Amino acid sequence: MSDISNLPLPEQQEGSEKNIESTVKSTSVGEAKVLYQHACKRLLNVNRWHDWAGALSAEFELTDANGKRVEGEVKVGNYFKIDIPGPGSAAGKGFDWVQVEELKEDAGTEDDTEYTLVRVRPSDNPSTSEDNVAHFFSEKSTSNFVVKREKNIVTAAVYGRNEMPNTATDNTIDKARNAVVGVSAIAGMSNAQWKSLVNGLLERD
Repeated sequence: MSDISNLPLPEQQEGSEKNIESTVKSTSVGEAKVLYQHACKRLLNVNRWHDWAGALSAEFELTDANGKRVEGEVKVGNYFKIDIPGPGSAAGKGFDWVQVEELKEDAGTEDDTEYTLVRVRPSDNPSTSEDNVAHFFSEKSTSNFVVKREKNIVTAAVYGRNEMPNTATDNTIDKARNAVVGVSAIAGMSNAQWKSLVNGLLERD
């Protein structure tokens, strides 16, 4: 795993953690900077993630605070409406939902590094008035999507922290579904999808 000490990742306290990375070493720093900017544009264009991750991956749709689709780059406060392969969440009307709680870009001139990070957390379904986390992971979990450059090396990554199945829901169907899907994701069933996504973020047009 690459050096992540400069990234503002949540502290791993309970549950499981995930570190899925893909790295490209360029022939020059200039070439790496071009690739970094390209990968950042893909990272922030959530509505196209499925295109880059492949046909077997989940589908992601960027929405506003009312659950309505929005175009353009992701912003803090937006939601992801996620259609994963397999049974959907009842609370989410067939989808899993997360909210963007942090979007950060930073650079270090001394060590010639830069990164862009998007952090999401399981949330309720913004298209309803129900206060019930509509995701197979609990609200303590986060997914951190990152593109970073260290000199001539560019990395795209997904760092999951404090991943635990969402079994505290009042919905009996969701409780069983979240236990199965959450445990499967923790066991690595989702790793191939995230690896496809990070590979896709680094692919040149």
